[in-house]
Amino acid sequence: LMKYYLSLGSNLGNREKNLARALSLLRKEGVDIVRTSSLYETQPVDFSSQPWFINQVVEIYAGIEPQDLLILIKGIEKILGRDTRHPKGPRMIDIDILLAEERVIRTEELNVPHPRLDRRNFVLIPFAEIAPEAMHPLLNENIQNLLQKSNDHSAVKQIKKSHNQKP
Repeated sequence: LMKYYLSLGSNLGNREKNLARALSLLRKEGVDIVRTSSLYETQPVDFSSQPWFINQVVEIYAGIEPQDLLILIKGIEKILGRDTRHPKGPRMIDIDILLAEERVIRTEELNVPHPRLDRRNFVLIPFAEIAPEAMHPLLNENIQNLLQKSNDHSAVKQIKKSHNQKP
């Protein structure tokens, strides 16, 4: 099994329910969800005139390669009504692979570690909550250090605490 960290975000519909449904669909596909961060309400960064997001980071184990996990994730986004015509716009669900163990993957479809991981507090804050020691294989720094160095000042506020057991 391979250990992955995923980020989930939603800013349309019932945002909290969208994240829960995404996790339940992952579980249905045999993905083991090991740890889940708290839920955070976050200010949109790339395209600011849209609703605020709810974001979460999860640690999972899956018996599939990163490319196959990406296909699975895209399928879940589609089921949950992700509109891909506006990649920076509002979305029911957005799921990204942040890390896949120590792997570095740079293809047209998939970039792991996630290229903007170290510059986004809406990812770093929930990530540091569940895995502060996780290493970024390219920057050779752990998530906690990346968060401390981050220049992102967008608002990220915890709205629902995780107890870090299996959801």
